[in-house]
Amino acid sequence: MDDEDYGLNTLIDMDGYRFTYESGYWWKIEVRKEAPSKFRPHGIRYNLTFHNNYNTRIFGIDNAHAIKPPKRGFSGKWTVYDHLHKTSVDSGQPYFFVSASQLLEDFLENVDKIIGEKEGKS
Repeated sequence: MDDEDYGLNTLIDMDGYRFTYESGYWWKIEVRKEAPSKFRPHGIRYNLTFHNNYNTRIFGIDNAHAIKPPKRGFSGKWTVYDHLHKTSVDSGQPYFFVSASQLLEDFLENVDKIIGEKEGKS
């Protein structure tokens, strides 16, 4: 059985890819391999962002920086790098990385949901 991670290869191959919709909304993918670490045990650094037609990020999933843990019901130290931004002003909420293919699927599902909500309001 081949243990090659096709989802990871696909995501890495998409580095630098940008897709623009007729409405002006667009998304891009930035990803690169790096040595696995405590904060990036999966061995990739990624930034998947969705922008409106004014170039404002309106959704994203990344591990470019640490986020603060939730304040409610939490005690102790906790550092999260994998996180998502649900709005342009959201400082980040934990994202539970399962695999590269799941990351891409989660990102595109959220993009489709946001576009559907925007079109539904028109």
